[in-house]
Amino acid sequence: MNSFYVFSGKKIKRFFYIFAAALLAAGVVYVERGNITVFSQAAPPSAIYSVPTEKKLIALTFDISWGEKRPGPILKVLEDKKVDKATFFLSSPWSKTHPDIVTSIKDAGYEIGSHGHKHVNYSTLSNEEIRTQISTAHTVLTELTGKEPNLIRMPNGDFDKRVLQVATDLGYKVIQWDTDSLDWKNIGVDNIVNRVTKKAHPGDIVLLHASDSCKQTHEALPRIIDELRAQGYEFVTVSELLSQSSTEGKEVRDSAWLNDRLQDAAGM
Repeated sequence: MNSFYVFSGKKIKRFFYIFAAALLAAGVVYVERGNITVFSQAAPPSAIYSVPTEKKLIALTFDISWGEKRPGPILKVLEDKKVDKATFFLSSPWSKTHPDIVTSIKDAGYEIGSHGHKHVNYSTLSNEEIRTQISTAHTVLTELTGKEPNLIRMPNGDFDKRVLQVATDLGYKVIQWDTDSLDWKNIGVDNIVNRVTKKAHPGDIVLLHASDSCKQTHEALPRIIDELRAQGYEFVTVSELLSQSSTEGKEVRDSAWLNDRLQDAAGM
């Protein structure tokens, strides 16, 4: 018994749109190692996970939102290992209650970015609440450091398009990471070291923590530094890393951007 299928012109057109979008996305993912890059002046704001560069540069970043036991040992390791360039993202409530540690980070010459005010997912807030959270942290950090921050890492790394837009309107670049040390899970010193040193690549942004809940970071850090140096890496701040690549008209997307493009193509 012979059988056949009838395809409408609308279905055929939708199929080809989806197929073309998938091919484009796959090609970009291959080239950018998972970060979607779009060359468009009109592209909406986006988060930065890493910076395309052939130079073996890497940015160690430390989030702090709680406690006072871990920052000192971490700063001591950086000093002993002569790592004079790193970026700390500080929450403003923590900064207000630990101004002496903020001063130590500043006096050591490390870059200070914002980690927001309340440690909540900003994607759950209204636009005005997002603006208030970022602006409040901005005021606190500016008063404590004497310099206005222009980099922000959202609490929990959480954001959506609205968060990105509000942050951009306030003059911020949203900084994510390409390598997560998972030190916040206290997975063991060896595992933390291996995750960073095996995943590292030129232009990488590494997520580490200096909050008290992360008990193994200061133990893993000396080995991370030694191993990355042995691989030929130079440590830079996030801002110095960003300067390696012209980001005008060139945006780094998260996975949600890819899903949106595929859904648009499918007419969903």
